[in-house]
Amino acid sequence: MSTRKIPLRQCIGCGEMKNKKEMIRILKTAEGEITIDATGKKNGRGAYLCPSMDCYRKAVKGRGLERSLKMAIPKDVYETLEKEMEKLGES
Repeated sequence: MSTRKIPLRQCIGCGEMKNKKEMIRILKTAEGEITIDATGKKNGRGAYLCPSMDCYRKAVKGRGLERSLKMAIPKDVYETLEKEMEKLGES
């Protein structure tokens, strides 16, 4: 029997490679809208982030999200993402 390959993704905050299912996917749609993709299967360009506020802050400070999504990100989008990350951290 062969073992299944586990897809790994790199966190844009800390730079660690982790299992794709453990990560949070931030998605840029074709319309340029930025959201959190809970399913991990929606169409669009994705960036992965560890489910910790520390990694989120590193990604904001180092502009990792802007680099990964290849666009400038407005401040209000960062605020919305921060609120959604806090909700995910509580559950």
